[in-house]
Amino acid sequence: MQSNAIRLDFRSDTVTRPTTKMRAAMAAADVGDDVLGDDFTVQALEARVAAMFGKDAGLLLPTGTMANLAAIMSHCQRGEEYLCASGAHTYLWEAGGAAVLGSVQPQPLPIRADGTIPIEDLHAAVKDDDAHFAITRLVSIENTFAGRVLPREHLAEIVEFARERKLATHLDGARLFNAAAALGVDVGYLAGGFDSVSVCLSKGLGAPLGSVLVGDAPLIARARRWRKMLGGGMRQAGIVAAAGLYALDHHVERLAVDHANAKALADGFSEIKGLTVIPPQSNIVFVELAPELAIRLSEALRELGIAASFWPGGRMRWVTHLDVDRVAVDEAIAAVREAAESRR
Repeated sequence: MQSNAIRLDFRSDTVTRPTTKMRAAMAAADVGDDVLGDDFTVQALEARVAAMFGKDAGLLLPTGTMANLAAIMSHCQRGEEYLCASGAHTYLWEAGGAAVLGSVQPQPLPIRADGTIPIEDLHAAVKDDDAHFAITRLVSIENTFAGRVLPREHLAEIVEFARERKLATHLDGARLFNAAAALGVDVGYLAGGFDSVSVCLSKGLGAPLGSVLVGDAPLIARARRWRKMLGGGMRQAGIVAAAGLYALDHHVERLAVDHANAKALADGFSEIKGLTVIPPQSNIVFVELAPELAIRLSEALRELGIAASFWPGGRMRWVTHLDVDRVAVDEAIAAVREAAESRR
């Protein structure tokens, strides 16, 4: 093994490997051809997630990016727009797919420090009925947002605003299970009132891939067509769905462990000179530091096989998940402390 091979991976909760029992569930899955409607394991997963959110139907897609794109394109037509937060995943991290493939314009709006969008800014962003403007059709909200947990009260405000302005609503719930765990509420309650919700199985829940989009039957029928056009029709996808079902059974309640580990990581980092820690609300820890210190830390950690995300300007992101336990957290804290205090 190379000295810089990754042993402890804090880059994202997407890096988890399926557990032995999850792999066994995948191997034993009853599969068919999902494009032809014959994969009953996929259907079971879609129905289960739809029921969790009180929706008519669900749709399994390979990725969260495709789930969000299919949702936006199912809500909006060419020349229309959706409102979202600046820094939203759909706007910043999905390669401009809505604009490029759907001809749907994103309208990003400033956020408060807690990740919420002022309702008055949303009202001001809705376009008049004028041929010069894209037609405002949808508001898309992300929860958690950069690790911050949006409270149910704000989500209810968003739904009320949308109904008043006759807009559709989409909730990008890639880490919605983390938000629900942090607030101690049911995930369906947290998403109440949204027309569509996407949830990721391969982040905090530890499945190897897959996201589920839920909504009413007509919207999901449109999304299924968009999934096909986007190249996302799948055949024996029950193997993937079985991992998702296993994750829902076994990996939801344990999210509290990830949150506790994130807090322990943050507490440890906060005692190290030169690090400014943003207190985590879920499983993501952000740390501000001088750029030269970030370079030194990244080099030292690489040699030790510890991986985190280092962003330009002097910022680290550490994400806790199924594959890093408290022992790993303590080792990471010790390694960062030693590297930060080194005079080399």
